[in-house]
Amino acid sequence: MGLVRALCGVLAFVVLAVQASSAWALVCWPIAAAEPRIMLASLKSEEVGLTFLGHASFLLESPKGVTIVTDYNGVMRPKDIPDIVTMNNAHITHYTPTPEAEIKYVLRGWDEGKGAPAWDVGYKDVQIRNVSTNVRDWSGATRENGNSIFVFSVGDLCIAHLGHLHHLLTDAQISQLGQVDILLVPVDGSYTLSQEDMFSVIEQIKPQLIIPMHYFNQFTLGRFLERAAKTYGVRTSETASLVLARARLPKKPEILVLPGQ
Repeated sequence: MGLVRALCGVLAFVVLAVQASSAWALVCWPIAAAEPRIMLASLKSEEVGLTFLGHASFLLESPKGVTIVTDYNGVMRPKDIPDIVTMNNAHITHYTPTPEAEIKYVLRGWDEGKGAPAWDVGYKDVQIRNVSTNVRDWSGATRENGNSIFVFSVGDLCIAHLGHLHHLLTDAQISQLGQVDILLVPVDGSYTLSQEDMFSVIEQIKPQLIIPMHYFNQFTLGRFLERAAKTYGVRTSETASLVLARARLPKKPEILVLPGQ
Protein backbone atom coordinates (compact mmCIF):
# COMPACT_ATOMS: atom_id res chain seq x y z
CA MET A 1 0.00 0.00 0.00
CA GLY A 2 2.84 2.39 0.85
CA LEU A 3 4.44 1.77 -2.55
CA VAL A 4 1.15 2.50 -4.33
CA ARG A 5 0.76 5.79 -2.48
CA ALA A 6 4.33 6.76 -3.31
CA LEU A 7 3.79 5.99 -7.00
CA CYS A 8 0.59 8.04 -7.00
CA GLY A 9 2.50 10.97 -5.51
CA VAL A 10 5.18 10.72 -8.19
CA LEU A 11 2.52 10.57 -10.91
CA ALA A 12 0.78 13.67 -9.55
CA PHE A 13 4.08 15.56 -9.58
CA VAL A 14 4.72 14.52 -13.18
CA VAL A 15 1.27 15.77 -14.24
CA LEU A 16 1.91 19.15 -12.68
CA ALA A 17 5.31 19.33 -14.31
CA VAL A 18 3.79 18.64 -17.73
CA GLN A 19 1.20 21.38 -17.17
CA ALA A 20 3.93 23.80 -16.11
CA SER A 21 5.81 23.25 -19.34
CA SER A 22 3.16 25.16 -21.30
CA ALA A 23 3.65 28.79 -22.36
CA TRP A 24 5.04 31.11 -19.66
CA ALA A 25 5.01 28.30 -17.10
CA LEU A 26 8.75 28.40 -16.46
CA VAL A 27 8.43 31.99 -15.28
CA CYS A 28 4.83 32.08 -14.10
CA TRP A 29 4.23 29.07 -11.85
CA PRO A 30 2.87 29.75 -8.34
CA ILE A 31 4.68 28.92 -5.12
CA ALA A 32 2.52 27.48 -2.36
CA ALA A 33 1.73 29.61 0.65
CA ALA A 34 0.75 28.44 4.12
CA GLU A 35 -2.37 26.32 4.66
CA PRO A 36 -5.29 28.79 4.60
CA ARG A 37 -7.14 29.44 7.83
CA ILE A 38 -10.92 29.01 7.60
CA MET A 39 -12.82 31.58 9.67
CA LEU A 40 -16.44 31.22 8.56
CA ALA A 41 -17.97 30.66 11.99
CA SER A 42 -16.73 33.97 13.38
CA LEU A 43 -17.62 36.38 10.57
CA LYS A 44 -20.11 39.17 11.29
CA SER A 45 -22.49 40.45 8.60
CA GLU A 46 -20.16 43.30 7.60
CA GLU A 47 -16.99 41.19 7.49
CA VAL A 48 -15.12 39.19 4.87
CA GLY A 49 -12.35 36.66 5.34
CA LEU A 50 -9.41 36.99 2.96
CA THR A 51 -6.48 34.58 2.65
CA PHE A 52 -3.55 34.86 0.24
CA LEU A 53 -3.04 31.41 -1.27
CA GLY A 54 -0.10 32.45 -3.44
CA HIS A 55 0.67 33.85 -6.90
CA ALA A 56 -2.63 35.55 -7.86
CA SER A 57 -5.02 33.32 -5.89
CA PHE A 58 -6.98 34.47 -2.84
CA LEU A 59 -9.64 32.76 -0.80
CA LEU A 60 -12.60 35.01 0.07
CA GLU A 61 -15.11 33.90 2.71
CA SER A 62 -18.50 35.50 3.34
CA PRO A 63 -20.54 35.66 6.57
CA LYS A 64 -23.04 33.14 5.14
CA GLY A 65 -20.32 30.64 4.36
CA VAL A 66 -19.71 31.29 0.66
CA THR A 67 -16.13 30.53 -0.40
CA ILE A 68 -14.51 32.02 -3.50
CA VAL A 69 -11.05 31.45 -4.98
CA THR A 70 -9.62 33.93 -7.46
CA ASP A 71 -7.43 32.88 -10.40
CA TYR A 72 -8.31 29.27 -9.65
CA ASN A 73 -5.74 26.95 -11.25
CA GLY A 74 -6.46 23.78 -9.29
CA VAL A 75 -3.13 24.04 -7.46
CA MET A 76 -3.41 27.19 -5.34
CA ARG A 77 -6.54 26.19 -3.47
CA PRO A 78 -7.88 25.54 0.03
CA LYS A 79 -8.51 22.03 1.34
CA ASP A 80 -12.25 22.23 0.63
CA ILE A 81 -13.65 22.84 -2.84
CA PRO A 82 -14.88 26.44 -3.09
CA ASP A 83 -18.41 27.47 -4.08
CA ILE A 84 -17.24 29.92 -6.73
CA VAL A 85 -14.03 30.32 -8.71
CA THR A 86 -12.89 33.11 -10.99
CA MET A 87 -10.24 32.72 -13.70
CA ASN A 88 -9.11 36.02 -15.12
CA ASN A 89 -6.88 34.86 -17.97
CA ALA A 90 -6.52 31.69 -20.05
CA HIS A 91 -3.07 30.80 -18.79
CA ILE A 92 -2.31 27.62 -16.86
CA THR A 93 -1.22 29.49 -13.71
CA HIS A 94 -4.43 31.53 -13.70
CA TYR A 95 -7.02 28.93 -14.65
CA THR A 96 -7.65 25.22 -14.97
CA PRO A 97 -9.44 23.56 -17.88
CA THR A 98 -10.78 20.91 -15.48
CA PRO A 99 -12.46 22.59 -12.50
CA GLU A 100 -14.20 20.22 -10.07
CA ALA A 101 -17.85 19.45 -10.84
CA GLU A 102 -18.80 20.41 -7.26
CA ILE A 103 -17.93 24.08 -7.88
CA LYS A 104 -21.23 25.94 -8.21
CA TYR A 105 -20.02 28.80 -10.42
CA VAL A 106 -16.95 28.86 -12.70
CA LEU A 107 -16.45 32.40 -14.00
CA ARG A 108 -13.99 32.67 -16.90
CA GLY A 109 -12.73 36.16 -17.59
CA TRP A 110 -11.80 36.01 -21.28
CA ASP A 111 -13.63 35.96 -24.59
CA GLU A 112 -14.27 32.32 -25.45
CA GLY A 113 -15.51 33.21 -28.94
CA LYS A 114 -18.84 34.69 -27.88
CA GLY A 115 -17.70 38.23 -27.10
CA ALA A 116 -16.61 39.85 -23.86
CA PRO A 117 -17.91 38.02 -20.77
CA ALA A 118 -20.43 39.98 -18.72
CA TRP A 119 -20.77 38.31 -15.34
CA ASP A 120 -23.19 39.53 -12.70
CA VAL A 121 -23.63 36.62 -10.32
CA GLY A 122 -25.39 36.70 -6.99
CA TYR A 123 -25.14 33.79 -4.55
CA LYS A 124 -26.35 34.05 -0.95
CA ASP A 125 -24.59 37.16 0.45
CA VAL A 126 -22.06 37.60 -2.40
CA GLN A 127 -22.28 39.51 -5.67
CA ILE A 128 -19.60 39.15 -8.38
CA ARG A 129 -19.22 41.07 -11.63
CA ASN A 130 -16.41 41.72 -14.08
CA VAL A 131 -14.88 44.46 -16.20
CA SER A 132 -13.22 43.21 -19.38
CA THR A 133 -9.75 44.42 -20.38
CA ASN A 134 -7.35 43.56 -23.19
CA VAL A 135 -4.07 41.66 -23.06
CA ARG A 136 -1.05 41.58 -25.33
CA ASP A 137 0.36 38.37 -26.72
CA TRP A 138 4.05 37.47 -27.06
CA SER A 139 4.25 39.26 -30.42
CA GLY A 140 3.00 42.48 -28.82
CA ALA A 141 -0.37 42.29 -30.58
CA THR A 142 -3.54 43.08 -28.64
CA ARG A 143 -5.97 40.31 -27.74
CA GLU A 144 -9.23 42.04 -26.97
CA ASN A 145 -11.20 40.98 -23.89
CA GLY A 146 -8.49 38.56 -22.82
CA ASN A 147 -8.66 39.43 -19.12
CA SER A 148 -11.23 40.45 -16.53
CA ILE A 149 -11.06 42.54 -13.43
CA PHE A 150 -13.42 40.73 -11.06
CA VAL A 151 -15.26 42.79 -8.45
CA PHE A 152 -16.57 41.06 -5.32
CA SER A 153 -19.21 42.57 -3.04
CA VAL A 154 -18.83 40.73 0.26
CA GLY A 155 -19.71 41.96 3.74
CA ASP A 156 -19.71 45.75 3.48
CA LEU A 157 -16.70 45.86 1.13
CA CYS A 158 -16.01 45.99 -2.59
CA ILE A 159 -12.86 44.03 -3.50
CA ALA A 160 -11.36 44.14 -7.00
CA HIS A 161 -8.83 41.67 -8.42
CA LEU A 162 -6.96 43.19 -11.37
CA GLY A 163 -6.03 39.82 -12.85
CA HIS A 164 -3.44 39.98 -15.64
CA LEU A 165 -3.96 43.66 -16.43
CA HIS A 166 -1.85 44.91 -19.36
CA HIS A 167 -2.90 48.56 -19.80
CA LEU A 168 -4.13 51.67 -18.03
CA LEU A 169 -7.87 51.82 -17.59
CA THR A 170 -10.21 53.82 -19.78
CA ASP A 171 -12.75 56.23 -18.30
CA ALA A 172 -15.47 53.73 -19.19
CA GLN A 173 -13.70 50.92 -17.33
CA ILE A 174 -13.18 53.11 -14.27
CA SER A 175 -16.88 53.96 -14.32
CA GLN A 176 -17.77 50.26 -14.60
CA LEU A 177 -15.60 49.43 -11.59
CA GLY A 178 -17.28 51.95 -9.33
CA GLN A 179 -16.07 52.26 -5.74
CA VAL A 180 -13.29 49.85 -4.82
CA ASP A 181 -12.28 49.53 -1.17
CA ILE A 182 -9.60 46.83 -1.50
CA LEU A 183 -7.47 46.27 -4.60
CA LEU A 184 -5.53 43.07 -5.33
CA VAL A 185 -2.66 44.19 -7.56
CA PRO A 186 -0.12 42.30 -9.72
CA VAL A 187 3.26 43.94 -9.13
CA ASP A 188 5.64 41.80 -11.23
CA GLY A 189 6.53 44.84 -13.36
CA SER A 190 6.88 42.96 -16.64
CA TYR A 191 4.34 40.25 -17.53
CA THR A 192 1.47 42.59 -16.65
CA LEU A 193 2.36 46.30 -16.43
CA SER A 194 5.50 48.12 -15.41
CA GLN A 195 5.41 48.94 -11.72
CA GLU A 196 5.22 52.66 -12.52
CA ASP A 197 2.16 52.11 -14.73
CA MET A 198 0.61 49.90 -12.05
CA PHE A 199 0.89 52.80 -9.61
CA SER A 200 -0.96 54.90 -12.19
CA VAL A 201 -3.74 52.29 -12.22
CA ILE A 202 -3.90 52.38 -8.42
CA GLU A 203 -4.28 56.16 -8.62
CA GLN A 204 -7.06 55.73 -11.18
CA ILE A 205 -9.02 53.41 -8.88
CA LYS A 206 -8.19 55.05 -5.53
CA PRO A 207 -8.68 52.12 -3.11
CA GLN A 208 -8.08 52.41 0.63
CA LEU A 209 -6.17 49.13 0.89
CA ILE A 210 -3.79 47.70 -1.73
CA ILE A 211 -2.59 44.09 -1.48
CA PRO A 212 0.29 43.06 -3.79
CA MET A 213 0.31 39.71 -5.64
CA HIS A 214 1.94 38.08 -8.70
CA TYR A 215 5.51 39.10 -7.88
CA PHE A 216 7.47 35.81 -8.02
CA ASN A 217 10.28 36.84 -5.65
CA GLN A 218 11.13 39.17 -2.78
CA PHE A 219 13.40 41.36 -4.93
CA THR A 220 10.51 42.31 -7.21
CA LEU A 221 8.21 42.90 -4.25
CA GLY A 222 10.92 44.99 -2.59
CA ARG A 223 11.21 47.28 -5.62
CA PHE A 224 7.45 47.83 -5.58
CA LEU A 225 7.41 48.56 -1.84
CA GLU A 226 10.34 50.96 -2.09
CA ARG A 227 8.44 53.00 -4.65
CA ALA A 228 5.17 52.62 -2.73
CA ALA A 229 6.67 54.02 0.48
CA LYS A 230 7.05 57.42 -1.22
CA THR A 231 3.26 57.74 -1.43
CA TYR A 232 1.59 55.17 0.81
CA GLY A 233 1.94 53.66 4.21
CA VAL A 234 3.37 50.13 3.96
CA ARG A 235 2.54 47.39 6.43
CA THR A 236 3.27 43.64 6.58
CA SER A 237 0.82 41.15 8.05
CA GLU A 238 2.11 38.31 10.20
CA THR A 239 -0.51 35.95 8.77
CA ALA A 240 -1.82 35.20 5.27
CA SER A 241 -5.42 35.38 6.58
CA LEU A 242 -7.35 38.47 7.60
CA VAL A 243 -10.84 39.48 8.65
CA LEU A 244 -11.71 42.76 6.95
CA ALA A 245 -14.55 45.27 7.22
CA ARG A 246 -15.05 48.88 6.18
CA ALA A 247 -14.61 50.15 9.73
CA ARG A 248 -11.15 48.54 9.85
CA LEU A 249 -9.81 50.08 6.67
CA PRO A 250 -6.92 52.51 7.08
CA LYS A 251 -7.80 56.22 7.15
CA LYS A 252 -5.25 56.86 4.41
CA PRO A 253 -4.52 54.51 1.46
CA GLU A 254 -2.11 51.78 2.52
CA ILE A 255 -0.16 48.85 1.07
CA LEU A 256 -0.58 45.61 3.03
CA VAL A 257 1.76 42.71 2.29
CA LEU A 258 0.53 39.21 3.12
CA PRO A 259 2.93 36.28 3.64
CA GLY A 260 3.27 34.02 0.62
CA GLN A 261 4.37 34.29 -2.97
